[in-house]
Amino acid sequence: MVTPAAKRDAVAAAREAHGVSERRACRVLGIDRMSVRYCHRRDDDALVRTRLRALAAERRRFGYRRLGLLLKREGLVLNHKKLRRLYAEERLQVRRRGGRKRALGTRAPLALPAAVNQRWSLDFVSDTLVDGRRFRILCVVDDFSRECLGLIADTSLSGRRVARELDAIAAIRGYPATVLSDNGTELTSIAVLTWSQDRAVGWHYIAPGKPQQNAFVESFNGKLRDECLNETLFTSIRHARLVLALWRRDYNEVRPHSALGGRPPASLSLPSCSPASRPLRAAYGGGLRPALTQAARDGDKFAGRDGETALNQTEKHRHDGRDGNRGLYF
Repeated sequence: MVTPAAKRDAVAAAREAHGVSERRACRVLGIDRMSVRYCHRRDDDALVRTRLRALAAERRRFGYRRLGLLLKREGLVLNHKKLRRLYAEERLQVRRRGGRKRALGTRAPLALPAAVNQRWSLDFVSDTLVDGRRFRILCVVDDFSRECLGLIADTSLSGRRVARELDAIAAIRGYPATVLSDNGTELTSIAVLTWSQDRAVGWHYIAPGKPQQNAFVESFNGKLRDECLNETLFTSIRHARLVLALWRRDYNEVRPHSALGGRPPASLSLPSCSPASRPLRAAYGGGLRPALTQAARDGDKFAGRDGETALNQTEKHRHDGRDGNRGLYF
């Protein structure tokens, strides 16, 4: 008998079996009467439990720490131990997905950029539609702010398409100093190399078979797959683009990021002196239109204002000023 509940049960059993008083049963068993007669006055925290269940149902892959940050934003501040107890009592634990083998040994830490737009990371993620067709997603992440700059989905993404999408993103927030990627055929193509030279953007390739050297976008890919791709059945490419645009906006503006102290990535805005700061704020103020630039590929007339997307505008501006040089424009 260690717990108070076990002691109360023992006293109750002794009184029922031998017909003795509570005082005598406690004296024989060596139990303090205050422990037997204690009635807890703890609040059931119905409001917190209800809100915690609602957030967990909405964000099924969030643990108790990240849910606690969302509760704190709503004014419900809890001790981390109490939050974990309520989280466990409501049986909201996130089930771990199947793991994979990881490399062992020492690793050099990836240097963190000192400002926004110093380095972008690129990578591809693949998924399938409900009819079995596969499509790919180009993920572009700013390594300093952890902001997702683009989620471009299509059945085929060539090097020329990658260059056009990077130009569309740069039209909103400016060009980066460096781009980091793996050695995929799309990212080592002549189109991408030409784009890098013409825009004076350094392009760094990681060592083959070393995805950990591109850790920022690989970490983002895990969140994207865990919280969005694995939770959604996509009926078409257009549906996938819409869902990805909504998730990207939520990731940038709402979702707390642990590496940023619980703040969303959009809270690390560009400096006011940056020439790209005003277009960035305007893009966020305009809603989801900047995230749907790839919709121009399948002729979505509702993608953007007056049926025109940021990608259309970028291509028109670039093609108008090509000065007759057809070889460097895609």
